Amino acid sequence: MPYAVVAVILVTLGTVGIGIYGLRLARTTSDFLVASRSVSPVWNASAISGEYLSAASFLGVAGLVLAYGADMLWYPVGFVAGYLVLLLMVAAPLRRSGAYTVPDFAEIRLGSPGVRRLASVLVVAIGWLYLVPQLQGAGLTLRTVTGAPAWAGAVLVAVVVTVNVAGGGMRSATFVQAFQYWLKLTAITVPAIFLVLAWQADGRPDPAAATPPVFRAATTVHLDAGVRVDVAEPVQVQVRGRGPLLLTTGRHDLAAGTTLVFPAGSAVPHLHGLTATNGTTWARPLSGAGGLEHPLYATYALALATFLGTMGLPHVLIRFYTNPDGRSARRTTLAVLALLGAFYLLPALYGALGRLYTPQLLLTGRTDAVVLALPGTLIGGVGGHLLEALLVAGAFAAFLSTSSGLLVSTAGVLVQDVLRGSVRDFRRAAVVAGAVPLGVALLATGRPVGQVVGLAFAVAASSFCPLLVLGIWWRGLTPPGAAAGLMAGGGLSAAAVLLTLTGTVRHGWPAALLAQPAAWTVPVAFAVMVGVSLATRRRIPLDVGRTMLALHAPEELGLTTRR
Repeated sequence: MPYAVVAVILVTLGTVGIGIYGLRLARTTSDFLVASRSVSPVWNASAISGEYLSAASFLGVAGLVLAYGADMLWYPVGFVAGYLVLLLMVAAPLRRSGAYTVPDFAEIRLGSPGVRRLASVLVVAIGWLYLVPQLQGAGLTLRTVTGAPAWAGAVLVAVVVTVNVAGGGMRSATFVQAFQYWLKLTAITVPAIFLVLAWQADGRPDPAAATPPVFRAATTVHLDAGVRVDVAEPVQVQVRGRGPLLLTTGRHDLAAGTTLVFPAGSAVPHLHGLTATNGTTWARPLSGAGGLEHPLYATYALALATFLGTMGLPHVLIRFYTNPDGRSARRTTLAVLALLGAFYLLPALYGALGRLYTPQLLLTGRTDAVVLALPGTLIGGVGGHLLEALLVAGAFAAFLSTSSGLLVSTAGVLVQDVLRGSVRDFRRAAVVAGAVPLGVALLATGRPVGQVVGLAFAVAASSFCPLLVLGIWWRGLTPPGAAAGLMAGGGLSAAAVLLTLTGTVRHGWPAALLAQPAAWTVPVAFAVMVGVSLATRRRIPLDVGRTMLALHAPEELGLTTRR
């Protein structure tokens, strides 16, 4: 569609143009890594919100709500509440540490190159795990609105972000991300207003009333790829080129290239593995609509992962190093809470309306596309296409801004811990940091982006959260304790992520524990760190008193561990 293509071009050119402006101000390694610690709270809050609102926020939350209902509202709640925990526990002391990266903080606090190297591995792993769904989301978006192959959007975002970050580092990323937050907020708010007006004009039908979801009007569904679907109620469809076909109750395989016409009022077949839910179950919390057999456990585990995972995300933490002082870091976090809260009011609305007006996405499995599909379906005409183009612009802003932050944090670790640390080395590291997740995104089959990002939160919560909380607030933490906790929490959560993504375990408590591992991996990490530290208390760093004083004393005393 021409409007969507123009939107992608404008966002891309705007990103590159702002990045070029940032390049003029980036000269030193400090500029590239932490923007010379000179970013104001308001500007930094906009940039943090811009990079934090990823594909999971812009597309994934709405898609999960469409498919699974009220249980998925914990994602936006947790994404915002995590910043409150960050404000209370970490923000100001982390800035006072004077570190450039999380591994940098680990070495300053513990004096251990070994813990630093282990933290570096985890930063890169979390960064790449988080980058893959951003690139897959870009491919889905471009494919949905233009019909381009899925790899095109991923390559476009990877190239633009890599060039931007390699050219201007944190300076460029800050300008780009601040601009893109306001673009995303506008892009998701304006269409939502028109969609609500159209829903009102349609008599305000209840999304929870359909049991199961039905096609409100005769609907044509074209299958770009073969799918296996579960049919809850028999339905007579028209297959273009073949005539009528009766889909009986049960499981059916539909070939790629098939075009089906469903009559109005017919029940929507669901992609196999996407749990079919009736209206009552979809609208009720703790109903198991997410497909897990133990919804209460899954809810608590998800809340724990998102609450604690935020403080362990490397691309979020590095932002607090760019503030001038600890007070600015706290003010930045408060502003972020307000900006994120305003945005997260809206994705659930798109998911609920999508259940009414784009239920065919439950058949194709492309539920992440609900935000993009609604304007054309519910409003239509030129107005619908213009609103769709605005949403495409916001979606690409989400991919670009989050990918920029992840690339800066990953490249920063690579340049400090693998290369020599020069500006030229930073640019080389940025290319490597962008190329690896691009390769994975092109090869991997996509799960819902919201769920993949949720798994990245679980790994972050199980590794860096214990390290930061204990490192900042407990003087008894030792290098062996930190290393053992990082390996236990990070290793167990990473193993759970791999087993979940490969579908090795699918049923019962083992599947629930692996799909949402934070409820047990976080306590294990804390327990291991504390236990091993108590057993090795002779290894407490000799300068721990000075370091702890620097983390908690006002900056005016001049005790910061590094300038």
